[in-house]
Amino acid sequence: MALFDLTGKKAIVTGAGRGLGEAIALGLAQAGADVALVTNRTPADKSAAKIAEMGRKAITIQADVGDRTKLPGIVERTVDELGGVDILVNNAGIIRRTPAVEHSYEDWQDVMDVNLNSVFVLCQLAGKHMIAQGSGKIINIASMLSYQGGITVPGYASSKHAVAGLTKALANEWAAKGLQVNAIAPGYMSTDNTEALREDPVRSTQILQRIPAGRWGTSEDLIGPAVFLASSASDYMNGHILAVDGGWLVR
Repeated sequence: MALFDLTGKKAIVTGAGRGLGEAIALGLAQAGADVALVTNRTPADKSAAKIAEMGRKAITIQADVGDRTKLPGIVERTVDELGGVDILVNNAGIIRRTPAVEHSYEDWQDVMDVNLNSVFVLCQLAGKHMIAQGSGKIINIASMLSYQGGITVPGYASSKHAVAGLTKALANEWAAKGLQVNAIAPGYMSTDNTEALREDPVRSTQILQRIPAGRWGTSEDLIGPAVFLASSASDYMNGHILAVDGGWLVR
């Protein structure tokens, strides 16, 4: 089990105030990491307290990752207060649901700023530290819509396709420098982003009928995959998009 031990590692998790990001942050701490919890509107104080109870260090950073001027401070504070950065989890994401012909440019830009542009900039900023130390793990949160087009979510689908492409591009450049850049593509998870789908009896039934596991995923379903990709157990994985989907893609 030493392969999965993250003791002494320093992690950044964006969108860590709730849902998938909160679960991933707590999972990394359980494996031994100190964690910088990056949130925008949702406080992360309770998660920070839980991490402290585990004997690990946590800091909270309030920042809108859609504002690129806030991004350097995230990495700088992590390095200053935790002592470095070994793991970056780009989890923060938003979605706008409108038919493509009505999808405003403002909605398109908001989604791109959070889902894609912040991922690229944070990868650059953290990547510089990781390259200098000759090691690092970057985990981008992709989506089933990294593979498919979806309906009424043109901005979101485009951003998540781009996250998958960026993950592969960075892996090609940084693998030889000791960094592993991979992504997790969650399936249909029970989160705020899927609330509209889960409350639609027709669409919810259609989705569940296609998932071999027969259920919506939970935030806790991502803890194991995240710890794996953050640990030395995945040292020979580069540019992989790991689907955690209950079998959705193989149906």
